[in-house]
Amino acid sequence: MTIGSVFATIQDIGPYHYVPTKWICILFLVLYGISTILHMGQAIKYRLWWMIPTATLAGVMEVFGWSARLWSSYSPALLTPFEMQLVGTVLAPTPLVAANFIILGKIINQLGPQFSRLTPKLYTILFCTFDVICLVVQAVGGASAASAVNRKTNANMGGNIMLGGIVAQLFGIIVYVIVAAEFFWRFKNNAPVRHADTLEKSPRSVSKNLQVMVFGMGFCTLCILIRSVYRTVELANGWDGTVIATQRYFNWLDGGMVTLAIYTLNFIHPGVWLKIADPTARATVDEEASAS
Repeated sequence: MTIGSVFATIQDIGPYHYVPTKWICILFLVLYGISTILHMGQAIKYRLWWMIPTATLAGVMEVFGWSARLWSSYSPALLTPFEMQLVGTVLAPTPLVAANFIILGKIINQLGPQFSRLTPKLYTILFCTFDVICLVVQAVGGASAASAVNRKTNANMGGNIMLGGIVAQLFGIIVYVIVAAEFFWRFKNNAPVRHADTLEKSPRSVSKNLQVMVFGMGFCTLCILIRSVYRTVELANGWDGTVIATQRYFNWLDGGMVTLAIYTLNFIHPGVWLKIADPTARATVDEEASAS
């Protein structure tokens, strides 16, 4: 069944196959709004400018998507807010994935690049570039699907393009997890891939603060992974499938998972935990304090 024929038979409930629950939309809108403001303030406070086009941008896009869903709760038959939420909620987690890629690169740099198959800089460049490509593919697919929805024609091509972008991103996350797991294993067992560039060749001890940052990064990644699996199943199931037509799946497995992921980086912020964990930065602070 094409999306055009679906719309022809469900005009009474709109393109979602259900009416988005108003208070749920308001709840997520408020949660994402607060997190976005916090991320912007934290990025400025700690001068981590890369957190603006990553975590902060993810929050902005979620606000955009859930604002559209709130609009749909008032006018469920309108196609414009459906198109807006489709693009917003599909694309939003992608910048958040990039934030985790950058954080892991900085952790590798602190613990020892000799335990990683890639240098921290190359690692960040490769994974973030792949993430941007996935974002572009999903954006093209989302735009194509939204356009088809607006014309009430077959949106399968756009949906398949989006699905391809999400599957590629899911693959990237899995590779990222494997690379990270190998790095931490090599660090723990003092099994470097190559000789260290510095005089210190033995592995550093992991501070409590850095352990917290690693946990936060891991939990954030897990939440996004769960969400990516859900969106893959949702789009693979089709526009009129059971998964996409069940609101609670979307609320818990998309909205809920991304909320947990984005707030994890608020509470376990790299500006706090990575900076404190960096012995060089701490030594510099101590020297400045002694000089004054």
